[in-house]
Amino acid sequence: MLAEKKIECHQVEVSPWTPDNRVHAFSPLGKVPVLVLDDGTALYDSRVIVEYLDNVSPVSRLIPEPSRQRIAVRRWEALADGVNEAASSIVLERRRPTAQQSDAWIDRQARKLDEGTAELARELEERAWCNGEAYSLADIATGCTLGYLDLRHPNLQWRDAYPNLARLYERVSKRPSFADTLPPPA
Repeated sequence: MLAEKKIECHQVEVSPWTPDNRVHAFSPLGKVPVLVLDDGTALYDSRVIVEYLDNVSPVSRLIPEPSRQRIAVRRWEALADGVNEAASSIVLERRRPTAQQSDAWIDRQARKLDEGTAELARELEERAWCNGEAYSLADIATGCTLGYLDLRHPNLQWRDAYPNLARLYERVSKRPSFADTLPPPA
């Protein structure tokens, strides 16, 4: 969102999993991302941060103003975030000692991941962008989720199952905001 809005920002990479991380100094929940404003106010949770960024800069509105379109974009964001959370939950559960892992938990998250990804594909249909004719936060959220699936779940084969999502991901991946912020390979 920062890159799309052309907002300069000092970025610091931290892992919320390391004991000496600085995240808790800004986020009482210890979660990333956190955006620290010039006055020291910390914004946490991606949804709060993107809302702030879209309103602070007039460059390229990514959350539409008309209520119905706004809700459609936020719905896409919620669905993509839910798939991402399920995918992340599986990764975290598999990092636990084998004896402590819950197959039922993994299965529940896998179902969310599978059904959520299928719904993203159904909703997209054959459109170029998630929410009609223009690139929006819906495309950013969906693109980030698909990128995370590639990074942490490379065996999913989502491109074969959902070629329309593969086309969307190829399109968003070419944007400088995506290309310049790809995480290093796992």
